[in-house]
Amino acid sequence: MPQIRSVCVYCGSAGAVDERYRAAADELGRSVAAAGIKLVFGGGRIGLMGIAADAALAAGGHVTGVIPASLRDAELAHSGLSELVVVATMHDRKRVMAERADAFAVLPGGIGTLDEFFEILTWRQLGLHDKPIFLVDIAGYWQPLRALLDDIVAQGFATDLVPRLVEIVPSVSALMGALGRAAPGQKNRSDLL
Repeated sequence: MPQIRSVCVYCGSAGAVDERYRAAADELGRSVAAAGIKLVFGGGRIGLMGIAADAALAAGGHVTGVIPASLRDAELAHSGLSELVVVATMHDRKRVMAERADAFAVLPGGIGTLDEFFEILTWRQLGLHDKPIFLVDIAGYWQPLRALLDDIVAQGFATDLVPRLVEIVPSVSALMGALGRAAPGQKNRSDLL
């Protein structure tokens, strides 16, 4: 069975957050590197994004950042990555990140993280890709979102989103186990993205 070779990580760019979230970002970076899985992320040097990238690099992993030129020029780009892909727009960023990933992992984050999560979830619901999506529920962070997803289904706006389209895992170690069992989904239908 084919294995997951790259994972796109969505997470917050804020740094002044609960230490448990910072520790999870560090653990995720180290764990994917140890498993030989490439890390794909938004290319920033700050917040949980920077922590995950630094941890993966320190553990000898391959890290690809994808960042719009405007954010790179604002000196937010991580300068020590294996590869930095500079794109024109935020939409291009999300598309390229999705194309380079076999799976998606969502750590705690804010509005931008939710935007990325909902877009990739929507693309999966529409059949534009069939790659596994994991919400990493560190310290119960995603429980309000889980309740919202369940309510969307209960109100008839979608059919069983969890676990059909997204799997919720309680920790980075559970994520790594799930990635080990998951098969990479079909490549993106780039003609529609």
